[in-house]
Amino acid sequence: MSDGMKDRMSEKTMTFSLSGEDKSVKMKTILSHIYNSLAQKGYDPVNQIAGYIVSEDPTYITTHNDARKAAQKLDRDELLKAMIKEYLSHPA
Repeated sequence: MSDGMKDRMSEKTMTFSLSGEDKSVKMKTILSHIYNSLAQKGYDPVNQIAGYIVSEDPTYITTHNDARKAAQKLDRDELLKAMIKEYLSHPA
């Protein structure tokens, strides 16, 4: 191994983090996928997603189109915070 390569390997490890906006886009994409999958199977997507958020029981989400796997990638607390923030950002 060359000295230059050893120097680069001993440097401090870089970290990667999604910005708040990137996380929001990712959550919206996943949520839309789940919503569409539930609707395709004839479920009321809003009720099913609410049931999942409240209970953390993945069986509220269909396995159709791997929607259940997608739901488990969501941070429910972050999703709930984002939903409340969005809801309150529009005056009544």
